[in-house]
Amino acid sequence: MTMVAAGALLGLLLGLGLVIIVYRSPRARRIQLADRIDPYLRDTPRPSRLLADRPRSSNRPGFVAIEALLRPLLSDVAGRLDRFLGGRVGLQRRLTQAGGRTGIEEFRAQQVVCAACGALFGAFLLGLRATVGIGPPALVSVALVVAGAAGGVVGRDYWLTRTIADREDRMLLEFPTIAELLALAVTAGESAIGALERVGRLTHGELGRELRLALADARAGATLVQALEGIAARTALAPLTRFVDGMAVAIERGTPLADILRAQAVDAREAGKRQLLEAGGRKEIAMMIPVVFLVLPTTVIFAFYPALVSFTVIAQ
Repeated sequence: MTMVAAGALLGLLLGLGLVIIVYRSPRARRIQLADRIDPYLRDTPRPSRLLADRPRSSNRPGFVAIEALLRPLLSDVAGRLDRFLGGRVGLQRRLTQAGGRTGIEEFRAQQVVCAACGALFGAFLLGLRATVGIGPPALVSVALVVAGAAGGVVGRDYWLTRTIADREDRMLLEFPTIAELLALAVTAGESAIGALERVGRLTHGELGRELRLALADARAGATLVQALEGIAARTALAPLTRFVDGMAVAIERGTPLADILRAQAVDAREAGKRQLLEAGGRKEIAMMIPVVFLVLPTTVIFAFYPALVSFTVIAQ
């Protein structure tokens, strides 16, 4: 490592530290509107932070200290990323479809962490180039840093899409069984709410969780029809939407609910069979690729190679 490279690295670190100090100083810090009006809205003084509960991971003080130091910076960067990308309404709908266990701020923070992990590879190559003098050119390393950061953000978004698809597949698998259980409960004399409570208590999948959320909405003051429509709003599955609409119409008009549930269960079974046949057809086409490009050429080579060798020997 040359003296010029060492001096440049130290100067870069010193300049970065000075920029962070100036940027996070009280004079340069941007005061939010909530901070301005918060003292006038509180009717009691703010309690001391010394009385707050200790974190659960108190047996690892090093990790707690690192988390406490990085949390404000991570929240700030996540907020800036959210303002840059936008689309909070669509993202909130996708997070709800994924189960609603992650908020927008937490998801943006995870994207920031993934972007930082993706940029570490390019940063490592850049540092290796600056210190030892080996590795790709500096411009390529900087491009790798930017590409790694963008890839981390896009990769976390793709993982959310895969999570939604997997959850919807599990709900489609659970749907016929839950529909039949609801039909049996209603046929046995249970009311609609009683059948939902019984099935929601007995099942533990994603669709059972949605039924429990609908019951919680009904207990909170919403009508049963509104609570069932909330299930359709939180998912993007056409069979489940038709099932909820059928239940809502039956409850509003007083038509026999057991027949509708039984018919919905039969339709769900038929839809599952069609999906299996379609998946089998796609797999059959995919299986032709190794047969055509691997097995068939190998068979042709084994069949014609001895004759080719014989012709070559005879020609000599």
